Amino acid sequence: MKLHRNLRFVKQQGFTLLELLIVVLILGIVTGAVFSQMGAVQQRMSAEQVKIDDLQQARDFVDQFFRDINQIGDPNTHIFDATTGATWTPPLLPQLTYSWASPYINDSRFAIGLVKIDSNELHFEGSVNGVGTVQSVIYMLNGSGNCTLCMQRSQVDKITADPLTGQATNWGTEVNDVTTPAIFTYFKTDGTQVTGLPVDYTTAAGAQTLAAIKTVHISLRIRNPQVLDQKTGQPIETSFEGEVSLNNCSMAATAMAMSCN
Repeated sequence: MKLHRNLRFVKQQGFTLLELLIVVLILGIVTGAVFSQMGAVQQRMSAEQVKIDDLQQARDFVDQFFRDINQIGDPNTHIFDATTGATWTPPLLPQLTYSWASPYINDSRFAIGLVKIDSNELHFEGSVNGVGTVQSVIYMLNGSGNCTLCMQRSQVDKITADPLTGQATNWGTEVNDVTTPAIFTYFKTDGTQVTGLPVDYTTAAGAQTLAAIKTVHISLRIRNPQVLDQKTGQPIETSFEGEVSLNNCSMAATAMAMSCN
């Protein structure tokens, strides 16, 4: 007897080269898209970090400014009896140049208060170190003359000399890349905005304006040219605003009602 065995041969099929190429192509597209998104996310994170850094820089500047301006005009002749000038050591030496201002605005022991205001400059005197020594303080865009877009600050001990022209400077940079057209805006006690800047105490009208100022508004716009916004393709820009009210006991103008009264 013969036994017949039926053998079945099953044909096994694998991937063709074309199919493999298609799979590789799809994987490449997906991987490329993933890495592209990762790159975009990293760029966005970098841009946001720049914004955060710029905002913190602006906040630090405004905080410093608020601390300084709160000491404006302290100490001055409103809290000392300057009529006994001859008994002071050394004696008080009155200035005769500005008849509308206090005679003792030049004395290093007294702070005149506001010295000069402008859209990108604020110059005042006060005991900002908290120990009673009068300092001459200036906030000014490019105060040193060497950094066009830098908001800079100078603080020096006042010497017995003209508050506007006789004091030294010691500049340090507070904020970089400032592009605000007008950083400082000033308002009087009646709420009206001060115009016709710059103003200082060297004229009677200017001295009266300084003595009437109650509020300073600060507007900062920082544009960082090093990092571009992914959406706009423009440099990163950050804005910050603040406002402070002054206890303004100015010695620039005599016989005027001021915000400290």
